[in-house]
Amino acid sequence: MLDVGLGGCYTLTVAYLPLLVIGPIAGVLAGMFGIGGGLIIVPALLFFVKMQELEAIGTSLAALIPPVGLLGAIEYYRHGYVNLRFAALIALGMVIGAYFGAKISISLAPIVIRRIYATFLILVAARMMVP
Repeated sequence: MLDVGLGGCYTLTVAYLPLLVIGPIAGVLAGMFGIGGGLIIVPALLFFVKMQELEAIGTSLAALIPPVGLLGAIEYYRHGYVNLRFAALIALGMVIGAYFGAKISISLAPIVIRRIYATFLILVAARMMVP
């Protein structure tokens, strides 16, 4: 593995370079479309970093725990595009749903997770194509 010196005690390995690309791309797309974790980060970790499904899902969730969307949400709010009541209800549901979703995924084989996810993406894409 090639180390790229960053000065001091910090080094950056080539294996980490995709992560430095995935994060900003996911952030821009999250800010533009409200997407990130499942649609951008998980597939990127699977294909570019070669993570297994559960590790990619867990890593994506861990990256989303800090308020990564905060600045984008503030900008949308400033322009009157945030329904705080709806956001709070969705967040509550996500907290509960993420727990049960993790329990379900951990009990499934990686290939089953990949197929369910692919089916979900196809269905969403098909629905998005219909006016």
